[in-house]
Amino acid sequence: MQSFISETLDTILQNTKSFENVVFILPSQRAGVFVKETFKKKISAGFLPEIINVGNFVEEVSEMKKIDAVQLLFHFYTIYKEQEENPDSFDVFSSWAFTVLQDFNEIDQHLINTREIFVYLRDIHRLRKWSVKGEFKETELMKDHFSFMEKLNKYYDAFYQFLVENNIGYQGVLYRESTKKVADFIHRNQQKKYFFIGFNALNAAEELLFEQFLLNGNAEAYWDIDKTFFESQHQAGSFLRKYKTRWKYYQQHPIQTIKDYFSESKHIEVIGASKNITQIKYAGEILEKLPNYNNTALVLADETLLPITLNSLPSSVDAINITMGYPLKDIPTTSLIFAIFQLFLNQEKLEKKEENLFYHKDVVRLVKDATIYRLLQKDEQTNIADVLSETVAKENNTFINQEEIITFLSPVSKEIKERIVTIFNSFVSISEFLNRIIELINLLKDEANELEKEYLFRFYTAFTQLQNLHNEFGYVQDLKTLHQFFRQLIQSESLSFQGEPLQGLQLMGVLETRVLDFENVIITSVNEGVLPGNHQQNTFIPFDVKIEFGLPTYREKDALFSYHFFRLLQRAKNIYILYNTEHDVFGSGEKSRFVTQLEMMRDDITEKIISPKVVTSPIQLKEIQKDEKVLERLREIAQKGISPSALTNYLYNPIAFYKQKILKINELEDVEETVAANTMGTVVHDTLEELYKPFIGKFLQVHDVERMQQKTKKLITFYFSKHFKNGDVTTGKNRLIFEVANRFVENFLLKEKQLLKDENNQLKIIATEQELSSEIKVEGIDFPIKIKGIVDRIDELNGVTRIIDYKTGMVDSTNLKVIDFEVIRDLKYHKAIQVLLYAYMYNSTHDNTQDIQAGIYSFKNLKNGFLQMNFSSNYRKPDNAITEERLEEFMIEIKAILTELYNPELSFVEATDLPY
Repeated sequence: MQSFISETLDTILQNTKSFENVVFILPSQRAGVFVKETFKKKISAGFLPEIINVGNFVEEVSEMKKIDAVQLLFHFYTIYKEQEENPDSFDVFSSWAFTVLQDFNEIDQHLINTREIFVYLRDIHRLRKWSVKGEFKETELMKDHFSFMEKLNKYYDAFYQFLVENNIGYQGVLYRESTKKVADFIHRNQQKKYFFIGFNALNAAEELLFEQFLLNGNAEAYWDIDKTFFESQHQAGSFLRKYKTRWKYYQQHPIQTIKDYFSESKHIEVIGASKNITQIKYAGEILEKLPNYNNTALVLADETLLPITLNSLPSSVDAINITMGYPLKDIPTTSLIFAIFQLFLNQEKLEKKEENLFYHKDVVRLVKDATIYRLLQKDEQTNIADVLSETVAKENNTFINQEEIITFLSPVSKEIKERIVTIFNSFVSISEFLNRIIELINLLKDEANELEKEYLFRFYTAFTQLQNLHNEFGYVQDLKTLHQFFRQLIQSESLSFQGEPLQGLQLMGVLETRVLDFENVIITSVNEGVLPGNHQQNTFIPFDVKIEFGLPTYREKDALFSYHFFRLLQRAKNIYILYNTEHDVFGSGEKSRFVTQLEMMRDDITEKIISPKVVTSPIQLKEIQKDEKVLERLREIAQKGISPSALTNYLYNPIAFYKQKILKINELEDVEETVAANTMGTVVHDTLEELYKPFIGKFLQVHDVERMQQKTKKLITFYFSKHFKNGDVTTGKNRLIFEVANRFVENFLLKEKQLLKDENNQLKIIATEQELSSEIKVEGIDFPIKIKGIVDRIDELNGVTRIIDYKTGMVDSTNLKVIDFEVIRDLKYHKAIQVLLYAYMYNSTHDNTQDIQAGIYSFKNLKNGFLQMNFSSNYRKPDNAITEERLEEFMIEIKAILTELYNPELSFVEATDLPY
């Protein structure tokens, strides 16, 4: 394959013998490396020409220096403040200034008469608010916008003048100035010969510059275009056809290097793949089949897929050159910087600035960041970050102060301790805060690996630049503005990779392929909306105004990408075009129009749809055999006692029972910011126990309940402070939960009062929070099994003993209606199991001659009062009596469950279709 670079150099070498005063101007820096390498192979000795990209060339002609977007923004704000009586704050300004600068840049690159376009824009907005009857109602927002559009020209003129006076600028300024100075530049450099190589879409300023050089006779232009696109009406050749007809130079001269490679035979595959990951994995499979990668390019139309791609390359790829930036927002160090910002932003939001308290999640997030976590490793087993998070959870500290952090950090070295503690100092100023981050980066670099050092250095330069700009201008006054500015900065910035450009696989974006040719080309994400991109443009200039003034719109952008796509295929032999068939991402599963055009132009394309190989494996339920240690632990449990809730837990999910009771694994402790349901339940239970304890063994009177009602709120507050450690129940959701708990107890006491107001009712409190237990002999098990539990209340209503369980959740009478004990294992009846076991334990330890009643008070269903066990199928005639016979019948089922639990042959098997 003869590449465009090689062909062009052959042509140049025929007519040019010495390259001492020759300048090659190329679209990109990367192309220069390939030109230099190809040149060295073609000449044995002599001077190489000067090789520069078009950006550097324009800088040279304009005699100005291009500055980056951040510096530009600060300078623009200086000018803006001089022009405005009531300027926006810097954070508001930066939200629209980036877009305005983009528009200024485009206007300048295309040499638009600025006065004309800004007056035109102003008049459009004046027409919008014009009305025959003068009835136009202008809101404040509209007034601001119209005022802003009126002033655009004023901002532009003042800013342009400032930049020219200081010899600095954005790219558009350099272009506009270079067109003014080009004649003088050509005159001074008559002895030099200029070659413009591989260009296509030029802005108006570039057109003027190139044509001036060509007309002067000391320049040549070599275009990379195929006959197929140039001699038809194809979009890819639209720019060059325009230059052919418009430029004076091309009225007398032919266009250089129009070849006919596209029509040659090629191997082309168009591959539809479901999801981005499938595309990238398949691209890896294609690469695996190639013998070598020296003439291979993997082109990502969607550059955000770079991380996935790097993880999907086959092991045979030993050398790779990446020519695209890795977005700063995806770099791990970004999350560390954001964690530092979050500490102080939440401190301000939660009004803890005065006490210098930090929200616990923000502190844990910071110390558990990979780079910080590494510094806090105390020994092989212990990390201070883990100790800190465990302690915070145990003590339920929603907020942490700096002194506590210092205590935790005492085991680490002095330098690490000082630097990390400095992060938690009270916020003083932006300059000092930026310095904190720079110092932290300096500390982290000593422990970082090579890649992490690259990340850290990129942020070190970014924050040093911010520090310098802040010291010079002082526009960022608070942390919120700095955070917003940093967020904007990382959205547009990227980390460049340094690679060996002439070896191995070339991994690049579409724009980086300019001038370069490859034998094997794999292009991914060739979807509509990605290649070409969508039509959204961030601008203050409407579409019709752009058309009127000859500014580029999405049409030109589409033509540009059409050129890049088809140019890449011109000389290639093996082409693999992949697109995403799914509808859940950009492109909506539709292949690019470029692929459809390609299919209409050629008949040697094979198409296929691929999908990942899905290997199904039978789902095996977790199963744990009962070995000797498990059986030993079960014997221990039998001796100590199984609670009714443990038994229902076993029925619900045997694996959960195994983890909690056999392995003794407790749930992970976390800071309880919002009162948990079980905490509220404990508070309500403890309050009722405290209220009823003085009346054990006594008959309850109405005035007793009234005295209880007076104590309720005080007791609820006391028990919340006991069980919701360091938690705040005075505001927000927790206040609501506090009020609910209080209302539960008040409503319950009200129900009790109504019961006692009926003179026929006699209520005697027998016990509260009574511990009950009973030993059961189960056939086939050679040791007794103890059942134990704490019943919330036992009382006697009109001579009938009642076993009562309190539930703060919702319980319905149907949960306690049991007609057949064989169905008792169902989740619906688990509360009935608990109540009946309490009744059994009470019955077995008391000489009870009469029947008892047992049931639940559901605080969410108090209107239905005491919900009793009901054994009747007739809903009109309930049967609530718990007799000896019923308990024996119930215990047959319980013994069957225990036999199963203690059977060494039966494993613990995971439950299927758990509702929760």
